[in-house]
Amino acid sequence: MRIVVGISGGVDSSVAAYLLKQQGHDVIGLFMVNWEERDGTCTAEEDFEDVKRVCNKIGIPYFSVNYSKEYYDRVFSYFLEEYKKGRTPNPDVLCNREVKFGPFLEQAKRLGADMIATGHYCKKITKDGKHYLAKASDLNKDQSYFLNQLSQEQLASVIFPLEDIDKPRVREIATELGLSTANKKDSTGICFIGERNFKNFLKDFLPAKPGKIMDLSGKVVGEHDGLMYYTLGQRRGLNIGGRADGNGQRWFVIKKDLENNILYVSQGEDDELFSEGLYASGMNWIPEKPKDTEFDCLAKFRYRQPDQKVRVQVLSDKEIKVDFVEPQRAITPGQYVVLYDENGLCLGGGTIDKYYKKEKASK
Repeated sequence: MRIVVGISGGVDSSVAAYLLKQQGHDVIGLFMVNWEERDGTCTAEEDFEDVKRVCNKIGIPYFSVNYSKEYYDRVFSYFLEEYKKGRTPNPDVLCNREVKFGPFLEQAKRLGADMIATGHYCKKITKDGKHYLAKASDLNKDQSYFLNQLSQEQLASVIFPLEDIDKPRVREIATELGLSTANKKDSTGICFIGERNFKNFLKDFLPAKPGKIMDLSGKVVGEHDGLMYYTLGQRRGLNIGGRADGNGQRWFVIKKDLENNILYVSQGEDDELFSEGLYASGMNWIPEKPKDTEFDCLAKFRYRQPDQKVRVQVLSDKEIKVDFVEPQRAITPGQYVVLYDENGLCLGGGTIDKYYKKEKASK
């Protein structure tokens, strides 16, 4: 079987490619350039050098393809629009649907691929002609959250070689093989920002609009640099500590008033950050929309969060209401709510539009 592996220059995709080669498949490495730098801080060249070394070591051909235009049009433009609306988007989820399992899949087919593979930690289960997404065996590294928007057609074409291998073993394999990526640091944060200062990056694309920071009583306690730079629950970077009229505890972001350009903060108790439920849209159901219009399941509202018990009401094909069994802190519009059953199957996910407290809708 010919399998094209999305190889990034990291240890996970390196080992995924090796495992497939060991299984006797005809493996090709395909490196994607999704972002072109303006300031010379791009790591793509360094990553591609690692790709070359890894592919030569394990004995597979490799190619590089530039998807920076597709990424800008399909992912980054959305990212900017969400920030303009005062929301906090998750571009990695969109990148998987729109690039890694979009143009990448098309290119792989042009290379004669029967399947594609990635270094994601998750599982695909196929039963009765339907494809299910499930958590990886290594729950500490499970990345099914980021794949909640994949379609049946996309899932049908992919293999996840690391589904039953934990991260320490992946690094062991890479070390045993002498791969240059064996001890390479995992990438974190938003891919196109990397190690740079987020605020400095964003202001190159969106004009900042400074405004007032107020507490819940309406008292002005500082000035913000632009609402887009802040997220709910944020504690660092507010620059309002040490006030004589404060209580000595840390301040944190409670809400954003986009219309009046006001950032609301509170000090000490964070009760204001808790909510009882949310509304989400853009639901992608895996493998299909459930027959029941109400059901109990588990959910994550951010990556690495422990599963939370919820009750879901299906409002339409693409919209849901989620009631929390326990109040949840800092539910953030623009992020994804991802649903799971008790066996770790991903039921799908959607974009959080708003949260509510005691049935009173608020943003």
